[in-house]
Amino acid sequence: MNPTAPTIKGLIKLHKPGHPIRLVVNWKGAPSYKLAHLFTPKIKIMAPLPNTHNLENIRDLIRKLEDTPILPQFALASLDISNLYTNVPVKETREIIANTLKKNQTNPPVEQELLNWYNTITKQNYFSNKDKILIQQDGLAMGAPTSGTIPFKQTQNCQILPIRR
Repeated sequence: MNPTAPTIKGLIKLHKPGHPIRLVVNWKGAPSYKLAHLFTPKIKIMAPLPNTHNLENIRDLIRKLEDTPILPQFALASLDISNLYTNVPVKETREIIANTLKKNQTNPPVEQELLNWYNTITKQNYFSNKDKILIQQDGLAMGAPTSGTIPFKQTQNCQILPIRR
């Protein structure tokens, strides 16, 4: 009812050398927060990711590993992809979604509405910190309800503007 600028906070990665900070945006009060929550389940159904090796969460990983035979010649590896969510380009991701919706023969008005939602969500590219509004030039920061579904580019180029009250 009373939208506010998303806020940003830093979470320290204690498991990494040098303890880098992961920036996470709190979208709870953001104008497009509810739209993002509506978009996420719809896009998962109407334009699912093509890779069958996607994971929902750690429980999903454990369940899939329990069903996987591990032979003596196998080696387990843990891959840490640097800034996974924050490095996928928004424009290209929109094209992938549009192509997938077309391939799945989605009703054209529904397709257009979902792409409009996507545009609205991904253009919400600002957050507040210490009485300043930071405008991100590309993509969105981690923390959006769509993060696990539609990854975004890294927060690098921000323009600082004073908050007008």
